[in-house]
This record gives sequence, C-alpha cells and structure tokens, in this order.
Amino acid sequence: DEKTLCFMDIMPMTDGHALVIPKAPSRNMLDIDPADLAAVMATAQKIARAQMKAFNADGIMVMQFNEPASGQTVYHTHVHLLPRMEGTKMRPHTGEMAEPTFLADMTEKLKAALV
Repeated sequence: DEKTLCFMDIMPMTDGHALVIPKAPSRNMLDIDPADLAAVMATAQKIARAQMKAFNADGIMVMQFNEPASGQTVYHTHVHLLPRMEGTKMRPHTGEMAEPTFLADMTEKLKAALV
C-alpha cells in the first residue's frame, strides 16, 4: 500500500516467513512515526491472516527487534511474520539464502491467499 511493503525473508525460518516494513525511513520501533507503526501493524495483520490460509498454519509468530542487544542487525524497522505448524520446528538462522524459486513459490502462495 502507500505506507508499507511486504516481502519474503531471504533466509526463511519457516515456509512463508515474511517481512513487513514501512516505506518511510526509521531505525526501529523506538523512533518510527506512530502513524507509520500503525500502518505496519495493519499490514502485518492482513498478511498474517493470509499466511494462515496460504500455509495451513496453526498460528503466526510475530517478531520485531530494537537495537543490537535485542538482536537487531538490519537498521530499518521491520516485522517478521512466521507461519507456525504444530509439531514442526523452525529452521535455524544459518545465514544461507533460500533458493529464488522457493521464495517465488512462497510469494505466489501468499499472493493467492490475499485475493
């Protein structure tokens, strides 16, 4: 939309792991404009609902990090949305990027659920 973007995490910890970011610059939740934060969360809710359908998820994990002590390594506000299924473990964050075809497939599944 006019205030946010959503895309797949290039190092997904689950199938369908997506990120939602504001278009306006901000380092993290501590300095983002409140209206932009509200837009990010509204988009996150919309995406999470679509992830539930697209990936047959039992739940959605929402993660957001602020400053290095919390684990933040990318200094633009972003929210992680991870579809979770009962009995399945998350993949470790190894630093290896997923295959582009895998990410494209996940993107298409999510897009189809947004319609």
